[in-house]
Amino acid sequence: KEKLTWFCSDSSIHLMMEIQIGAEFCFPQLNRSCRRPTPHWSEAVLLNIVLSFFSLITAFLNLLIIISVSYFRQLQKPANILILSLAVSDFLIGFLIIPFEIFRKTKCWILGNITCLFYYYVTSVSISASIGTIVLISADRYVAICYPLHYPTRITLPRMKHCVCLCWSCAAFYEIFYIKDELIEPGRSISCIGECTISFDYFVGTFDLFITFLFPVTVIIVLYMRVFVVAVTQARAMYSHNRSVTLQLSVQQQTKKSELKAARTLGVLVVAYLMCFCPYYCCFYFIDSFTTTTYASFLFFLMFLNSCLNPLIYAMFYPWFRKAVKHIVTLQILKPGSSEANIL
Repeated sequence: KEKLTWFCSDSSIHLMMEIQIGAEFCFPQLNRSCRRPTPHWSEAVLLNIVLSFFSLITAFLNLLIIISVSYFRQLQKPANILILSLAVSDFLIGFLIIPFEIFRKTKCWILGNITCLFYYYVTSVSISASIGTIVLISADRYVAICYPLHYPTRITLPRMKHCVCLCWSCAAFYEIFYIKDELIEPGRSISCIGECTISFDYFVGTFDLFITFLFPVTVIIVLYMRVFVVAVTQARAMYSHNRSVTLQLSVQQQTKKSELKAARTLGVLVVAYLMCFCPYYCCFYFIDSFTTTTYASFLFFLMFLNSCLNPLIYAMFYPWFRKAVKHIVTLQILKPGSSEANIL
């Protein structure tokens, strides 16, 4: 009887151990199964609550920008086309990338290698197109401030649309080159079944760091420093004039004020981008254990936060955005001819 009791107890313990071990793996029936992600409670709160909130806010705010610039004719200007492009990339981050990132960090990946590759591809294209658009915005402000007389002829609406299409096309083709090995053999980088990762050698990672971050950021800083110097000079000259000026000069001053305000908005946009992306790129490329630390989740959150900050910056500096949002929220855009409404 004692032997039978001992045997039953031993079998129960063995069965419980098997259940417990099986519960720790994504696919217990497979030999190469990954362990289930068990994030710390602080990391789980950050990923599930904070990032989910910012995902909804980011997608909603950028969708408002997309609708505003696409619908109202007064807003369809070259500079606003760049804002539209940036809003599209930020919308993709809020609508697709952040939810996928939450799922990847907290759950076993059950969507397959093709979906994992699609996630990384959309992420890379969105981020590359975002930084490319900010470069175009810097160039647009550079021409507007430094060469104001040539701006209407050099920066036209069709030309700006072509530049935006070229920016997104270059980002799409470059990312295909970047993940060409994964396209040939999807899932080649995963070490176990149930994870979604893509790895690259040192040379490819260094090249991508230069192409997608160091070079664009250098161009942005150089252009904006030039814009800042010229803007300060123009501001001093404008305020040194006597108040008794002609109407024509007054109109020119109002135009300069508008351009200077746009340059100031660009400065805030660039500073927000650098603050959000620099920590991520530095840690991702220079710290080997970066992807396994809780600190990585915070840097992902900081990087994604930039997509939510951009529309808030527009709301602070652009009255037309607030007016357009009012028309959209109050459903005035459903009225006939509302696309011709006076937004500016």
